[in-house]
Amino acid sequence: MSSELLDALTVLEKEKGISRDVLIEAIEAALVSAYRRNFNQAQNVRIDLNLETGSMRVFARKEVVEEVFDPRLEISLEDAQRINPNYQIEDIVEMEVTPKDFGRIAAQTAKQVVTQRVREAERGIIYSEFIDREEDIMTGIVQRLDSKFIYVSLGKIEALLPVNEQMPNERYKPHDRIKVFITKVEKTTKGPQIFVSRTHPGLLKRLFEIEVPEIYDGTVEIKSVAREAGDRSKISVHSDNPEVDPVGSCVGPKGARVQAVVNELKGEKIDIVKWSDDPVVFVANALSPSKVLDVIVNEDEKATTVVVPDYQLSLAIGKRGQNARLAAKLTGWKIDIKSETEARELEIYPREEMIKLFDDQIDSNFEEEEKFD
Repeated sequence: MSSELLDALTVLEKEKGISRDVLIEAIEAALVSAYRRNFNQAQNVRIDLNLETGSMRVFARKEVVEEVFDPRLEISLEDAQRINPNYQIEDIVEMEVTPKDFGRIAAQTAKQVVTQRVREAERGIIYSEFIDREEDIMTGIVQRLDSKFIYVSLGKIEALLPVNEQMPNERYKPHDRIKVFITKVEKTTKGPQIFVSRTHPGLLKRLFEIEVPEIYDGTVEIKSVAREAGDRSKISVHSDNPEVDPVGSCVGPKGARVQAVVNELKGEKIDIVKWSDDPVVFVANALSPSKVLDVIVNEDEKATTVVVPDYQLSLAIGKRGQNARLAAKLTGWKIDIKSETEARELEIYPREEMIKLFDDQIDSNFEEEEKFD
């Protein structure tokens, strides 16, 4: 082995990020394989590499035994003690068996094995790097397209963007820069395989984390996400700090923060609502921008009946039922929407407790007014 090869190992370590020890181990394994294949040897051998001089020697390893059955693997105690009187039974004797022309043969035979080991080490590094980035967002460059996938370069590897994970309102071209959500990282015989998405709700969540410092530092928490990619999404947000407005934080000054997310998602509409552990409040908020008169909760079936003004019924339901559908996904509650007229006919609205609550509010307001008279 020449010193040039050792220099090459140093370059590989710097450029590929592969440990020099891994490369040396790969070369030693390749040289053992080359020796056995080219010299028809089945004995145990060890390769000794001198990293300073680049020299290489082959040693046969034989076990010291009383009676020899396989001379390729064993040596008698008598013969071993001729080499060194200190050898005992079960010791290992090493004898140099380096062939004269082994360097040339080894270089030719080992090249493919070394290349394979280097490739495997590279794949291992890539896999360990990306497995930690599952459910994370990355910026990639579209490389090529076919009927099943869009191939997105993430630097060291190409990720697969399946057709069903592509946004219906987007058209992709080679060299486009897009943000993708890593959904799955698999280890295959051909190396790591990474699947990404543009439709996953996690993409929306990560985009808000990038744009909203309060979400990134944990002051504001995204509680749930409901998304119909390319059309409309809803997110619910909450903050334990009473001085922080979670919705306002996500909207940003003059709507700049939410607009940055909308632009990245090519115009997808986004409703940001305040989360509540009270289903009445949460469901009412989730049906934004519709006004809600009452929410009747059925805890056993985790279902709600929502009463809205007659003129807001179509807004509450939304185009093709989208607003109601997204609100149900966001809250985790079934939502049945009734107009005020229909609710009165069914005698489910107004409810006595709601009337009492309304009267109490009037009395409270009246008392406050008297204080200032």
